[in-house]
Amino acid sequence: MNKNAIWGIIGLMSIALIGIIALQAYWINERLRLEKTHFDNLVFSVLNRVAEKLEKDEEKRTTQMIWNVENLTGGLLHPSESIGSQSSADIGVGLDFFSRRHRFDTLGYGSNHTNTLECNCMVCRKERFETSAWMHEQWLTKQLIDPDPIEERIRVELLDSYFKQELLNMNVNLEYSYGVYSHGKKAFVIRDGKYNYVPGDDDFGSQAVSIPNIDDLPKDNKELSNSKYFVQLFHHSSTLEAPPGYLVIHFPGMAGYVWGTVMSTVIAAILFTGIILFCFIYTIQVIFTQKKLSKIKSDFINNMTHEFKTPIATISLASDSITSPMISGNPEKVQRFANIIKQENRRMNKQVEKVLQMALLDKNDFQLKLTKVDAHEVIRQAVNNINLRAESKGGKAEAILGASNSFIEVDLTHFSNVVNNLLDNAYKYSPDNPEIIVTTENKSNGINIKVKDNGIGMSKDDLKHIFDKFFRVHTGNLHDVKGFGLGLSYVKAILDAHKGHISVKSDLGKGSEFTLFFPFISNS
Repeated sequence: MNKNAIWGIIGLMSIALIGIIALQAYWINERLRLEKTHFDNLVFSVLNRVAEKLEKDEEKRTTQMIWNVENLTGGLLHPSESIGSQSSADIGVGLDFFSRRHRFDTLGYGSNHTNTLECNCMVCRKERFETSAWMHEQWLTKQLIDPDPIEERIRVELLDSYFKQELLNMNVNLEYSYGVYSHGKKAFVIRDGKYNYVPGDDDFGSQAVSIPNIDDLPKDNKELSNSKYFVQLFHHSSTLEAPPGYLVIHFPGMAGYVWGTVMSTVIAAILFTGIILFCFIYTIQVIFTQKKLSKIKSDFINNMTHEFKTPIATISLASDSITSPMISGNPEKVQRFANIIKQENRRMNKQVEKVLQMALLDKNDFQLKLTKVDAHEVIRQAVNNINLRAESKGGKAEAILGASNSFIEVDLTHFSNVVNNLLDNAYKYSPDNPEIIVTTENKSNGINIKVKDNGIGMSKDDLKHIFDKFFRVHTGNLHDVKGFGLGLSYVKAILDAHKGHISVKSDLGKGSEFTLFFPFISNS
């Protein structure tokens, strides 16, 4: 798959993912809007029901007051009854009743009756009914024209109980604050079950002893004043342009309550979107990794072809030479070409062995044959071999073996391959006058082996990948560096198998230094 196709697929997947996220956000927002609307409807239903109950309470108190006045009027007809303790409002209504009753007597109704309240005849009963209706009409007229202050028309204990009961009925279990706003005073006169004025000592319907100046009232709660949840109070019993007041409620935790109703949906949406996003990112990484591996494997095949092509060509040439009549009769030349064939064959075997070793390491299908090995002996032999090659380029290789205890438990073959691989890399990547130094030192539970060179070095980006399979450092104008890119990945795998570790320091143009650590006793 080419690069443009990959980016095209990524673009389409990105658009689809963004579309899914946008749709989820839209539906969650729509769900929130519906939940808010539902909550608003519940709250306004509660407010309307409470307001209705307050109006019904007032009607009941009015009826009771009228009956109280009738009883009072009955007392006015008997001089023995005292009227000094009655309120002026009740006395006024009572006198009206008395004059009305006197008018009934003048017209001939009840002329034989001294007390219509005690009489149960048709005339007295009719008089009492008509008088009560007339008094109720007079009271309603007064409320329409000149209503009592709204705070005197509400009992706070009943208001508080109404709110609790109605909210409970609507399954609204939230903290709240409420208040009664007086249009006349431009302030809240009742808040959270308390009066913001001093009520009178008489019955609830009586006039308050004193009402503080509006400026002395507590400052209106900002949240309560700005609440959108309010309804009119006693708007049916007033002819004023504005209602006597408003019943207001505020829920501080309303936003959290509404969000709580959709939180499970939000969490599920985030979870599943996160899974899709993770799979999307992971898929992209896999695509690019596979593309990179494909390129690396192609390079590996090309390198392997060239690595095998040279010895095969050499072997073919040597074989043809041996079969030539001019060479076959000369034993020395035959021996020379035979050695060349043997040497190139050994070289091919080593390359094949590297590939097979890496296949075994990938499958973890290999067994270490641990023996006690003198690391210094293996290092000296490897340094001597590489020194011959380094001298041909005007360089040198030397060993500075400072470890006092050089015996470690390792697989001799793999350990030897590791040392030789590092020395071979140091030589290959040091084009002119190579200087290779191998040092050893003891650690508390093992030995450090350092291989330092003055070669071309590596960049920081290369250092991140040098232990990856098939990875080869870019050599610039240096074209004679051969290999499969398996050497360092093999070295790291062997170190891991021996419970050791490897690290590297390198600067471009200044060379590299590899540090190997092998424990004295491997627990593999």
